[in-house]
Amino acid sequence: MTYDYELKLISISYEENAMGDSIEIENTITILCAVESVTQSEHYAAASNGMKPSIVFIINQHEYEKQQLVEFEGDRYMVTRTFKPSEPKYFETIELICEGVI
Repeated sequence: MTYDYELKLISISYEENAMGDSIEIENTITILCAVESVTQSEHYAAASNGMKPSIVFIINQHEYEKQQLVEFEGDRYMVTRTFKPSEPKYFETIELICEGVI
């Protein structure tokens, strides 16, 4: 598997300004990933729970810090589920199953 695409992992933090208002700050890390389509079984299983997965990103496990928002080719996605493959050759990867954010 090759990581041919760039993916931005986005975490949200909050800071207070001088007036005491809470301001949302986006912290972005750009990493490399592989991209796969959502399988039919994944699609139908998620649909039965009201989710609409649209894309799967495969990344190195050590780069993921539970970010719930990602950006890929200008589009934003919400991470709805993660999956760690059990096959030995993929033991350091994690799959991010995502749905589009409007």
